[in-house]
Amino acid sequence: MVFDLSQASQLAAALAPDLLLMAGAMILLLVAVWRQESVATARGIGALSIALCVATAAVILWMMTRGVTATPGVIAVDDFRWVTDLIVLVGTIIALALAMDYARDESLPAAEMFVLILLASAGMMLLAAARDLIMVFLGIELMSIAVYVLAGLNRRSSRSAEAALKYFLLGAFSTGFLLYGIALIYGATGSTDLGVIGAAITRQSVLNSPMLLIGIGLLIVGFGFKVSAVPFHMWAPDVYEGAPTPISAYMAAAVKAAAFAAFFRIWREAFPSAGLAWHLPLWWLAMVTMVGGNLIALAQKNVKRMLAYSSIAHAGYLLVAVVASNEAGTAAFLFYLLSYTLATMGAFAVVMVVGTPGERHQEISDFAGLWQVRPWLATCMAVFMLALLGFPVFGGMGFFAKWYVVGAALNSVNPQTRLAVGLVITSAISAGYYLAVVIAMFMRPRAEQAPAPRRMGTPTALVIGVAAVALLIFGIFPGRLVDLASHSMPDIHHVKPAGPPISAMSSR
Repeated sequence: MVFDLSQASQLAAALAPDLLLMAGAMILLLVAVWRQESVATARGIGALSIALCVATAAVILWMMTRGVTATPGVIAVDDFRWVTDLIVLVGTIIALALAMDYARDESLPAAEMFVLILLASAGMMLLAAARDLIMVFLGIELMSIAVYVLAGLNRRSSRSAEAALKYFLLGAFSTGFLLYGIALIYGATGSTDLGVIGAAITRQSVLNSPMLLIGIGLLIVGFGFKVSAVPFHMWAPDVYEGAPTPISAYMAAAVKAAAFAAFFRIWREAFPSAGLAWHLPLWWLAMVTMVGGNLIALAQKNVKRMLAYSSIAHAGYLLVAVVASNEAGTAAFLFYLLSYTLATMGAFAVVMVVGTPGERHQEISDFAGLWQVRPWLATCMAVFMLALLGFPVFGGMGFFAKWYVVGAALNSVNPQTRLAVGLVITSAISAGYYLAVVIAMFMRPRAEQAPAPRRMGTPTALVIGVAAVALLIFGIFPGRLVDLASHSMPDIHHVKPAGPPISAMSSR
């Protein structure tokens, strides 16, 4: 059965999952304020936050299975949006679960941490749904402001304060590029609606407009900062290292997934006719990001910094899917996002367990002999490392994620053979630092003075175990996920531009 929403109720119904998450976050904030601040209160708010995310995911699944549609407007109602929302919610639930144990171990009775994560996720969901550049900006701001605070949540840590300051300054700087880019694209096309922009660019006079070309360039720079692509990556290592570990995991996975989803939709809907303008810059951005992220990661001794550079390298791999710009690229993109989210957040969870309070003992050497004291923990970490490497069988989904991206690049209208070769070579380079962690855990003796891994709470143990099992299972049976990803193309609606500039916030 297919439900067609009337134009009057379209916006409210299309935003139903987002509004549910935002309203629930506001209610939980009031509950946190009214109750006495304590670790027990924080864990209670954390548990309710997870329940809220599950309820939001249930609404999304209902809308997917019922085939809810809407007339084209500023909010997309398509499977690409729903699948991205589910990936974001998976990352959010993992971050909330890790934060519950982190707050206990670090003595941070901060119930507002969970509310901020929910609000940031609401911004990410808005990003995934935005079909208008103004809505993209609103989603980025809602997400970013909450994450700025989360990065500096541990007020006792100077590194956390440094991380928040750097993230805020460079985030505001990148937002300026985005806004100028949006303004120039509006000036060239007369609209901020992605469909209208895509239709306008089919005209030769608009396509050759210097204003449009500069606007596209500024958007690439702005999104380059958001997804930490080289050379716009300088904030990521320091911020990931200084932020609380659950927040580092959240930024490396969920924040990156949402930013990439918006990036992907904009390029698929607004700029398919401007391929000659953006193809070469994105090609080089992907190549330089893959090479730079992997080479610098080889020199890292701190596991959080290594995972930061790893996330930069994976941004390059995802950019290959964007450059491919075909249906196979969309499927590979979504499959890769899920695989990357599970492996990255699982790896950060293990880092949190191995480390000691105060974000200490997070060097690769601190993982030496982990097999001897926590064999199942070492096994799960090995799965995460091999998944990020893209190793067959034992890397689970990670191998197929890269395989599909390579396939999408080779099967593009203009085959991206060099990018595919670059992806394979840089993935081989990444073995140097991923396998270094595995070798330390299984082949190095445990130092006598090494601290024992901290006691895991049930939420953290579930996150690590479920993430590792999911990676392995979907690595053996990837078919269902691939089919879902293959049918999750963004709905492209090109509206013929006519008359005076069209209001960005009008509902069509």
